[in-house]
Amino acid sequence: MAIRVEHELHERRRGRNLGMLGVLLALVAIVFGLTVVKVTNLDNIAQFERFDHAPRPLLDPEVQEAMRAATGAPAAAAEETGQ
Repeated sequence: MAIRVEHELHERRRGRNLGMLGVLLALVAIVFGLTVVKVTNLDNIAQFERFDHAPRPLLDPEVQEAMRAATGAPAAAAEETGQ
């Protein structure tokens, strides 16, 4: 079996591939870091559920209190039903 010398083209491709690997790993590290920072800065997990770019008024405690006041339901009864 003959010893084959690697062509110069393959060496350049390997260098480009390693460069692309570095860029992709850096991107993954940035996204992971931002996620960790965002999650650790939350005081309450309900804050994380609120921020989905769509209004969800039922998650807001002020709206829940206003709905309870409008319907006349006591706070304890509303908690039992899951609202």
